[in-house]
Amino acid sequence: MGSCTLHTDLLFDPISKAFLKNVSIRVDETSGEITEVIRRENDSAVELAQGDVDLRGKVVLPGFVDAHTHIFLHSYDEAVALVQKRDESFVERIIRAVNHCRVGLLAGYTTYRDLGSEGMQDADCNVRDAINRGMIPGPRLYVATKVIASTGGFEVRTENGLGGHCLPAGGEAADGPDELRKAVRRRIAAGADIIKFFGDYRRRLMRFPPKQQHPYVGSVQFPPEVPNPEHVMFTQEEMNTIVDEAELADCPVSAHCATNAAVLAAVSAGALSVEHAFYTDDETLLHIKKHNAILVPTLAVCERLHKLKFPEVLKRTYRAWELGVRLACGGDTGTYPHGENAREIELMIEAGIPVEDALAAGTVEGWHACGGDRCGRRFGWFEKGTAADIIALDTDPRDDKGALRKVSFVMKDARIWKHDGLAVGMI
Repeated sequence: MGSCTLHTDLLFDPISKAFLKNVSIRVDETSGEITEVIRRENDSAVELAQGDVDLRGKVVLPGFVDAHTHIFLHSYDEAVALVQKRDESFVERIIRAVNHCRVGLLAGYTTYRDLGSEGMQDADCNVRDAINRGMIPGPRLYVATKVIASTGGFEVRTENGLGGHCLPAGGEAADGPDELRKAVRRRIAAGADIIKFFGDYRRRLMRFPPKQQHPYVGSVQFPPEVPNPEHVMFTQEEMNTIVDEAELADCPVSAHCATNAAVLAAVSAGALSVEHAFYTDDETLLHIKKHNAILVPTLAVCERLHKLKFPEVLKRTYRAWELGVRLACGGDTGTYPHGENAREIELMIEAGIPVEDALAAGTVEGWHACGGDRCGRRFGWFEKGTAADIIALDTDPRDDKGALRKVSFVMKDARIWKHDGLAVGMI
């Protein structure tokens, strides 16, 4: 174990949101950190030593951070969530998660914020620890274990019994301040890095039920325009309690929110991030900004499951950027294939957000969404003491819309996992 230097002629710095020329980065393989960032006078100043990596001719960035993933889910195009929970064994879902983590890493994602184990209890903690122990390749995981919801809130919906008695629960039900304190404490004790709660959701068994959970399509005559709308799950006091209890363990909080009412309440309670928030108006966006919270708009899942409202969601995401709301990239990966994570950054760019801001949302802002310094490790930008998470693209994302899919080099914690487009150290 020692050190090596990576030489670049074009590097994206997410702090200054600028593309920099002629930068070399020295990394330490023992600590897995960057030890020095060197600005060269010109490209001819490079002297390649044994073990150095020449990334000139490529575009170098920090490893991407996917701020909203589910390692235990695979694409709903293959099977909807209900079917996955019903028909796939615990072991199968673990094996799938291992594959998902490998694929995500090779796509340039060195960190995942995994927001709910989707019926797999606390197994996300075990996968996280297996990666950290070097047993399997994968992104650095920050996990939520079970999500917290009110009674009857986030449960599998079937007509043969509320909650689907033969199916594993997707979350932990709790009501009132006392129960919620216990629920948060159980999540912390189980190993959660972040607390995820549902600020709102479709709370009723469908009065006009579709044949499947996702996407919602009518299967009865004359259904209403919205068969089962989202409603707020918790009172303000209850949301405050969730955040207050998490703060005792120095643990950040993420809130699933669709409606303006839920976003306003969750952000007021102190949630670090809000997920989805598809219906936000300007007042709500300004409220998010006022509280310095982070919006994770999950455009990629919206594109697939909510096609009719998707154009408006793109406009609202651009409006959030325009108003100065902090954004992080996370597409609800798992509902669509792992390995296609970059679709979220691509959609931010398609919404009109400048490439530089979209790339920052997919790197350093992802670190903030994971908890910032609460993470116990710094990543998502280039500086002495940050994790040596470094990737290289074959083309420039300012010129090539497909550049984010052309990841030919991946380093995580100073270990190379992909070089010249080929996996390294993987079977």
